[in-house]
Amino acid sequence: MKTKEIIAIGLLAIATVGFTSCSDSFLDVENFGADDLNEYYKTDAHLQEAVVAAYDPLHWADWGNGQYCPYNLISDVMSDDINVGGATASDQLNWQLMSNYNATPDQNLSGFWTDEYSGVKRCNDVVQYVDAALQDSTLGISRTNANYYKTQARVLRSFYYMWLWKMWGNIPYFTTNLPADSHYLGPQYSADSVYHAVITDLEDAINQNNLPMKAEAGQEGRVTKAFAYMIYAEMVMYQKDESRYPKALQYMQEIINSGQYRLNPDFAAIWTESGEWCDESIYEINYQDDNHVRGWSNPLGAGGTVLPRLVGPRGWTSGVDGIDLGWGFGPVRTETVDLFAGNDTRKKVTAYDAASAAAANGIDFEHGYEYTGYYLGKYIPRPENNKDAGWDVDLNFNNNYRVYRYSETLLNAAELLLRTGGNQAQALYYVNQVRQRAGIAQLPSVTLRDVLNERHLEFVGEGKRYFDLIRTDQASTVLVAGSAAGRTNNWTENKKYLPIPQGELSADPNLKNNNY
Repeated sequence: MKTKEIIAIGLLAIATVGFTSCSDSFLDVENFGADDLNEYYKTDAHLQEAVVAAYDPLHWADWGNGQYCPYNLISDVMSDDINVGGATASDQLNWQLMSNYNATPDQNLSGFWTDEYSGVKRCNDVVQYVDAALQDSTLGISRTNANYYKTQARVLRSFYYMWLWKMWGNIPYFTTNLPADSHYLGPQYSADSVYHAVITDLEDAINQNNLPMKAEAGQEGRVTKAFAYMIYAEMVMYQKDESRYPKALQYMQEIINSGQYRLNPDFAAIWTESGEWCDESIYEINYQDDNHVRGWSNPLGAGGTVLPRLVGPRGWTSGVDGIDLGWGFGPVRTETVDLFAGNDTRKKVTAYDAASAAAANGIDFEHGYEYTGYYLGKYIPRPENNKDAGWDVDLNFNNNYRVYRYSETLLNAAELLLRTGGNQAQALYYVNQVRQRAGIAQLPSVTLRDVLNERHLEFVGEGKRYFDLIRTDQASTVLVAGSAAGRTNNWTENKKYLPIPQGELSADPNLKNNNY
């Protein structure tokens, strides 16, 4: 049973972060616009409002600022695991172009750019307000609480910047919000400089040592030490920063040795509502269908997600085989399905076989563009997941988005052990834990290829594969014409970063676009 609360935070936004119990309660909305913001944010309660606002943009990526940009799909459509799909070759044209490595400044992820920079801005706000509050010794704000709020914001900021960095590389970077007299334009940094700035700030935030390894019951959705550690490992491994491999390995083993996380023995159960925030979950983005205020006229409001609707089979008869209809995006390639051994318990969960289910139940459904018969089962739409929505049901499924799972911790640790000449027996043990849960044979020994193959099978449709191919120097040989339906171009090194959105280029003549 997931535990969430919708929290109203005045004029800033409404965010679902999962801080309290199953009951619905609301903070009173106050008109703090009459006050100077630095004065308003000098109480503990008001600082907490700012922190909640910093979490809010996590929820926007699936549909916010005019685009569908779920974290998993915007990267996986550029991989070799799924097709773009949809109704036609022009459905979600930006995804279609990205999949073929010919995105343009006018057609890529401008909404996602806004989503993530909105998160950066709000995190910077928290840091500013905390620093201002701590300078006033008469307020009686707990320094422990204030520093905890600030650390949450810094880790969240690292997450937002990580995604901007992975998608665009050479981006504006700032940790103090840009002033009006600068026309809100900031200096653009090279991808390497952005990495150095973000990872250094994240290291310092971690070293404050004021985050729990795991959130307490009722606080699920808050930043934790384990979440910060996973961001750190992802960035270090993507950058191939060998100097930080030992630290990343240490962090992975701290999570493992904490005893607070474990693999869910039932892989299928992870993706159910009852499996949300199970012991395997390092971090999830919370969504809920009941008591939502999110709708097509209020897409940034609190509520559910559209992701399941995006990936379900088109024209499906709702309820047949426990599945609801969808819009047919992200069909899983048959080549991907064939990678799984027949007894691998991940296979049916990863790729829902709609073609066989339709035949067994005597129904027809629309095949759609780039049809394969398989759909992403991890987030497949089910009627029970939006039954309490009441209105705008397409946008209000209650499926949490799984950002990091403990299986990734184990596989990160195994890979880092092998890359640093560490204990191979330990690396083998970590990999075999994942394989044992999948019901497949144990390996007698382990290589880097084995670890990467296991990552491939474990994380189909979770937004990992594309970046794994780039960081392991396989993208140019794997992501070639024909490696996804409709793909006629080959991936090349200059395709690593998307072109910067045209709106940003028009607003700031000093921005240099990526050589895409």
